[in-house]
Amino acid sequence: MNILFIGDIVGKIGRETVAKVLPELKRDHKIDMVIANAENSAHGAGLTEEIIKELEGAGVDAITTGDHAFDNKRNLEIFDKHDNVLRPANYSPGAPGRGFAVLSVKGRNILLVNLIGRVFMSGNHECPFRELDEILANADLRSKKISGIIIDIHAETTSEKVNMGYYAAGRVSAVFGTHTHIMTADHRVMESGTAYITDVGMVGAADESLGIAKEGTLKTFLTQIKQTHVIPEKGLAVFNSVLINLSDKTKKAKTIKPLTKFINIK
Repeated sequence: MNILFIGDIVGKIGRETVAKVLPELKRDHKIDMVIANAENSAHGAGLTEEIIKELEGAGVDAITTGDHAFDNKRNLEIFDKHDNVLRPANYSPGAPGRGFAVLSVKGRNILLVNLIGRVFMSGNHECPFRELDEILANADLRSKKISGIIIDIHAETTSEKVNMGYYAAGRVSAVFGTHTHIMTADHRVMESGTAYITDVGMVGAADESLGIAKEGTLKTFLTQIKQTHVIPEKGLAVFNSVLINLSDKTKKAKTIKPLTKFINIK
């Protein structure tokens, strides 16, 4: 089974890039399931009903988020409405939506888990490590025939994501780090059969600062006065993703491969 995970989609330029790049990738690599982190898809702040439909139309099967999940407060109902749209499981239990879901793809059940880190992150989140333990011990989930378990750990520090990889090793099929918008070069399949990468990267403006216009971010660093984030809608865009192949018998990952494309959005 081939599963593609797409890095943080940033703004309109990121969504257009997904629409242009994804169909070809799905065809060329015989991809069975597509997961995308889309917490920055609505001009960098959350997502909307319209964007969910747009991404699904482009070929995305499931959406994960992170610390910007609820930035678009006029659209919070989408998290309760859509079973394939997740917010981090270790948010407050009073938050809308769900942090994990079993998604059926071509007759096989994939458990998708969304977690958020705590180090250098805003919010007093529950422990992502213990949250994962509780999810994996869930009796209802254990009764289902699960063909693979995918984790999105949305976190700031390399160390927290690396340790989540080791903590989950052998118990899940893949641990994908998100949040920092820069793809790391440490993709591998561990001895336990768990695929891992510290950060998948992003989909958005390539010649800017993590997808945000560099003029403003540079001025923030030079003056220590925070500038408004501007997300370009045209220009060179990058599409960062990773493709894994899962064994149908063992749920373990056989391979992990970064897939990066650059295109011009006019």
